[in-house]
Amino acid sequence: MSSTIATVRFLLLWSLYFSPALANNGGSGHPHQGKVTPFEPGDPNVKLDGKAEGILKNGNPFQTQIQSGSSGRGLVVQDVKAPTSIVWDRILDYNNYANMVPKTIESENYNVQENKDGTTTIYTRMKVGFPLLKLEFFIKHEHQPELNSLTWTLDYSKKSDFDDSCGYWYVIPHPDNPNWTRVYYSVEVSMFDWVPKFAVNFMSTKALVDATAWVKKFSELKYVEEGPIVEPIDPPTTAVAEAPTPTPGLSRYAMLLSVLVLSVYNIKLLIPSLCNCPV
Repeated sequence: MSSTIATVRFLLLWSLYFSPALANNGGSGHPHQGKVTPFEPGDPNVKLDGKAEGILKNGNPFQTQIQSGSSGRGLVVQDVKAPTSIVWDRILDYNNYANMVPKTIESENYNVQENKDGTTTIYTRMKVGFPLLKLEFFIKHEHQPELNSLTWTLDYSKKSDFDDSCGYWYVIPHPDNPNWTRVYYSVEVSMFDWVPKFAVNFMSTKALVDATAWVKKFSELKYVEEGPIVEPIDPPTTAVAEAPTPTPGLSRYAMLLSVLVLSVYNIKLLIPSLCNCPV
């Protein structure tokens, strides 16, 4: 009996604690139009010293801080052994995030706008999952190829289970190998008070490194699958030995010798017949 009461009590507390996330369908607007300061596109101007370069050379992410107003934000730098085109294909493949990004269980674009200035605005619905908890949120991405950047905020026209969020990708060719890529990633997340601490910790800290890890993994797999571009090599030419050219002097000598032999033979046959002598 006591076990039954404990189970009922747990279910009641769970339903009260997590009901905001389960009830959200994005139908109404967000409670505000932005609390965190959005990222600016372009070069983050992060100086990488010898220690940082050594970490990256070993295939590991390098974590640092960038200034945002009066506070700092975490930034991760990661080298990827694949060209920037493949890396961008992975980052922008939002409809496939559930197959690549940790904790992401649903992801789909609901609006994509190609702008006249060459930028693209992408609206995406995402859902992340934890034990007994799922959080749905709506993101507005701005892809600016000329600045090698992608920035995002919440889509405030829809209600998200995040209080606020913004983020940033900066993707450039590797300084030492043009077939590789160096990526910079940062994100800031503000959660509602009802969200458990473990989910807050994951979204604000662990997700920072996980983001560059999955991009590195799936970009390099794609690059290996496609194979590096190799310039065609002309096949080696095989030398053909030419037949020796006959020496004119030797051919003429052989002809004269044949005529001389025939002449002697004919004379030998002719002389006996003239003198009626037996051969």
